[in-house]
Amino acid sequence: MLPKSIDKLFSAALAIDDQGAVDAGELGFMARAMTLCTMPHSKPRGEVFKRQNGDYTLSMWSPNGLPYGSVPRLLLAWISTEAVRTKQRTLVLGDSLSHFMRQLDMPINGGVKGGITRLREQMRRLFACSISCNYHTKDRDAGMGFRIAQKYDLWWHPQEPDQAGLWESTLTLSEEFFEEIAKSPVPIDMRSLKALKRSPLALDLYIWLTFRTSYLKSSTIITWEQLQGQFGSEYKRTIDFKIAFNDALRKVQLVYSGANISTADAGIILVPGTTSVSKKSGGKLS
Repeated sequence: MLPKSIDKLFSAALAIDDQGAVDAGELGFMARAMTLCTMPHSKPRGEVFKRQNGDYTLSMWSPNGLPYGSVPRLLLAWISTEAVRTKQRTLVLGDSLSHFMRQLDMPINGGVKGGITRLREQMRRLFACSISCNYHTKDRDAGMGFRIAQKYDLWWHPQEPDQAGLWESTLTLSEEFFEEIAKSPVPIDMRSLKALKRSPLALDLYIWLTFRTSYLKSSTIITWEQLQGQFGSEYKRTIDFKIAFNDALRKVQLVYSGANISTADAGIILVPGTTSVSKKSGGKLS
């Protein structure tokens, strides 16, 4: 028998090949700024974290701890998708904890390592951190700073997650982050995210690949050193990053067969292919 995680990947792959994200009601979105560079994979040390993708640098800092792992990535996908769907800065998270967690395909259990504890901690970290995006070239410097949330009000019933509260939990996005989602949302298949959720690196790679493929006009080589700066700056040795990257890539290719990518000694070779979500899905806010 296959391990449960691999079996879920194969099941998702079959479902995705059989029916597109739009027809399956699984169309999602991610903010472009959080696709070019991404959050920590594991718990970082210190209050500042940076990743670099060519001329683009993403910096995050918080005195209360930085978000990391799969949970904040799933949260950002849900937030971006809801912002595109509702065209509203204030999002309703639902009137019960279990309802919201089911939308994220998270286990509804308590305890120190339970899904409820992890979700609550990562929400606090994500909503409290400050983010800076900067472009630096020979001819231009540009950037913006923002927080995900302008304000949030979360009501928790961890002992009775199915119990509806007297008030709904809400999240109001900062104007800057909402505008970032509005002008350039990246279409994704939520089934792929749920299938890859055990690997933060696989989540990052899937979202970036479908975005990169959407505008790729000719084959291109990206070096391992460039990839490490973008996806694995916490790895001390490039060889360790290459092993982790290749493992994540094998998982991504199961659920994203249109990704036309191969590996070489120098890095990866990207060839024009098809995005994981049809361009007809649109998604731009009016």
